[in-house]
Amino acid sequence: MTVRRSTKPVNAEQRSDPEAVSVAAIALLARRDFASAELHAKLLSKGFDGAAAEEVIAGLAARGVVDDRRFAENYVNWHAQRGRGPIRIAAELRRHGVPDVVVDAALAGGPDWRALASRARRAKFGAQPPQSWADKARQARFLQYRGFSSDHIRAATGAALDAD
Repeated sequence: MTVRRSTKPVNAEQRSDPEAVSVAAIALLARRDFASAELHAKLLSKGFDGAAAEEVIAGLAARGVVDDRRFAENYVNWHAQRGRGPIRIAAELRRHGVPDVVVDAALAGGPDWRALASRARRAKFGAQPPQSWADKARQARFLQYRGFSSDHIRAATGAALDAD
């Protein structure tokens, strides 16, 4: 997870002040939703104390402001609508610091991945299924880049496991 450094340093008395950390966390959350680990990393990059950041994040999580499960579900829905597959989405969620159990639960509650792979293939290459192995391979590489598994790719391209 990459975090940009803040250009405005936090002074020494604000570093461990829970009120200052809370204000910074709310300001970050006003822009977009964050996973708790990602929010912690952002606060550290702004120069706040790690213990104070953990305390504030725990308080925000208790109030329901920060919720890794909700973040993961929204992330899966948002990126699945854009034609991304479960492998790529899972990798990105793990990069954001979401625990594996939460990632797996969010992906299980996601869309029908085979239908999504077929829709992504049709949007890029048209309604006609690939006829030659070269076209199947090209379309399979595209779907693999998007994050679909080999089962999803075979279902979308019609590539059977027959030995010609």
